[in-house]
Amino acid sequence: MIRRSLFIAAAAALALSACSPKPAAEGPKDTIVFSILSTESAQNMESYWKPILADMEKQTGMKVKPFFSSNYSSLIVAMGADQTDVGWFSNQSGLEAVRRSGGEVFARTFDPSGTDGYKSVIIVPADSKLTLADLLKCDKTLDFGIGDKKSTSGTLAPMTYVFIPAGKKPDTCFKTVLSASHDANLFAIANHKLDAATNNTTALRLNDNRGGAQSSKIKVIWESPTLPEDPIVWRKKLDPVIKEKVRQFFLTYGQGDTPEAAQQRANLAKLSMGGFLAADDTHLLVVREMEALEQFGLAKETGDAAKIAAAQKTLDAVKAERVAAEGKAGVAAPAN
Repeated sequence: MIRRSLFIAAAAALALSACSPKPAAEGPKDTIVFSILSTESAQNMESYWKPILADMEKQTGMKVKPFFSSNYSSLIVAMGADQTDVGWFSNQSGLEAVRRSGGEVFARTFDPSGTDGYKSVIIVPADSKLTLADLLKCDKTLDFGIGDKKSTSGTLAPMTYVFIPAGKKPDTCFKTVLSASHDANLFAIANHKLDAATNNTTALRLNDNRGGAQSSKIKVIWESPTLPEDPIVWRKKLDPVIKEKVRQFFLTYGQGDTPEAAQQRANLAKLSMGGFLAADDTHLLVVREMEALEQFGLAKETGDAAKIAAAQKTLDAVKAERVAAEGKAGVAAPAN
């Protein structure tokens, strides 16, 4: 059940914090620890990131040590404990890293296709006759797969746009609710181990591009509005000299017409990335608004006027902040 999965995730995060050596005081460094969200097996992710990290070492003149985890909470805890310096996060987990772990957004990915953003989806086996309406009957006959609690497309988006507006909750709708990575959920649906599950368009496209058969064995029964691309987050208190080296690496990687840049773009394409653009914490405003929409929906369910008013106030404030940010920096508005 989902509660058990989340308990395991929390326990893993606590174990990481307790067992890892305490970080030394900030000072001269010759190593950057880069955290990577393992949306699939760590072995696969390491092979995709290895040439990029090698290029980072070459350009920055520093050693780059990867820190892989499929557990979003572990990545957040590690940054808060100064065990990692920079990381590739999902939007929701990146927001938590900013809130709780002294993180700061300085860059964001963009898609090689030219489409700026991706979508959360709900998938079922290709031969399934299930529809979204069937899922929302909530008759406890189906097995459902969802993402990590901190996953934007795996949990936040379907909760915000599907379940909360319908006045439903996955843990009371389905026979079982299992929390897993996009890759695991895709395989589970393709092999008829689950009736339906959340996922995202990037994970489906990557599976197809890599010759995986799973993407051809599923079908999409729901798509979210377009979600913002992933943020790259560093610790605010990281040495400014190191920050500038890291910034220059990301903002120039894969840029230009040289054979080296072409190879860098090929490295990024394996991760469905076209490169990186400068960003700041306003990149997370879209996700904050989704969060506020979710809380507003939950408040409405209670029928408590005070809770509804408070949630509306929070939602209005985030919307106003987003509008102001758009005027200054062109932050894309979320589709409604």
